[in-house]
Amino acid sequence: MNDLKIAAAPDASAEPVPSYTLWQLVRYMLRLGTFGFGGPVALVGYMYRDLVEQRGWISDADYKEGMALAQLMPGPLAAQLAIYLGYVHFRLWGATLVGLAFVLPSFLMVVALGFAYKAYGGISWMQAVFYGVGASVIGIIALSSYKLTTKSVGQDRLLWAIYLVSAGVTIVTQSEVIWVFLGAGLLVWAVRGPLKRTRGQFHSMAWVAPIAGALSLENLDWHKLGQIAAYFTYAGAFVFGSGLAIVPFLYGGVVKEYAWLTDRQFVDAVAVAMITPGPVVITTGFIGFLTSGFWGAVVAAAATFLPCYLLTVIPAPYFKKHGKHPGVVAFVDGVTAAAVGAIAGAVVVLGQRSIVDLPTVALFLATAAVLWRFKKLPEPVVVLAAALIGLAVYPLVAHA
Repeated sequence: MNDLKIAAAPDASAEPVPSYTLWQLVRYMLRLGTFGFGGPVALVGYMYRDLVEQRGWISDADYKEGMALAQLMPGPLAAQLAIYLGYVHFRLWGATLVGLAFVLPSFLMVVALGFAYKAYGGISWMQAVFYGVGASVIGIIALSSYKLTTKSVGQDRLLWAIYLVSAGVTIVTQSEVIWVFLGAGLLVWAVRGPLKRTRGQFHSMAWVAPIAGALSLENLDWHKLGQIAAYFTYAGAFVFGSGLAIVPFLYGGVVKEYAWLTDRQFVDAVAVAMITPGPVVITTGFIGFLTSGFWGAVVAAAATFLPCYLLTVIPAPYFKKHGKHPGVVAFVDGVTAAAVGAIAGAVVVLGQRSIVDLPTVALFLATAAVLWRFKKLPEPVVVLAAALIGLAVYPLVAHA
């Protein structure tokens, strides 16, 4: 007992004990993955609002570090940020469990939709639902973008200049450019002072291979599964810009190069990702299902998200260790300003595709106004109302 008491004694040099448990954070990410509509722009806004502003579980500095790391690394932005926030206080276990909790709900949803899609030869109501949900979601992410801007950029003129340039580049190119983030970080670092050298070694990590499920493996096309694994691993490891950039990349591969899907099926796959909560990149699970059934969905989703997991947890110790260094703080501030600017630009890009007529303009404005007035109103309620409006209005608009 004495040994235990000595081991439990507080260490002055240790980090403060978090005000929440790992399971509380896992439950939060499960809920966000289940009800968090709006894609990466909205999801990173929800995390800031809920975990930094309202609950105080994550510090503003840790959130900014996570945003900077997620923007600098390829792969889905919101998933990488969630993984990093899990790492902040609970290290590898936290990153792993939080990442799984965030992705799993939307994966199960797209697999279920994949079953329905194959069984009934397409989902006719999808266009109508997305007509309403798409416009409403733009209102949600516009508010999220506004809050991130006011909190992250503040009154700093240099950060505002970076923010505006990044937003403009995103609008013009309709993608997020990694060199803008790197250049922004280096610019702020150069303006605020030189960066001192830091040294470190990568931490050794052990990985456990997943255990195969009980579903039949007898009739699988192993060659095609290998192609799926290789292609989606490449997509997850080398495509920057999250949902904005990976969609045209996937189109070039799954439609043009491999001919796994038709144009119509690919559009439906993107629509499925947009009308389901969680990361937009989960569309890879739907594509994998249409290509090779359940195991195709598992392989495609795992291959997409594993690189982003590794590219988050491997550099995470160095962000944690050196994140308070003035040079690193300046670099992170620059990348954060560019990232928030890209998010604002993404609102415009997505808005051009979703707000196409007077009913969608009305839905966009009504969503923003309602959420601004009733700050505690859950977003899923608004999204559900928008979906019902879409189902009622879209047939009239299409007929007209």
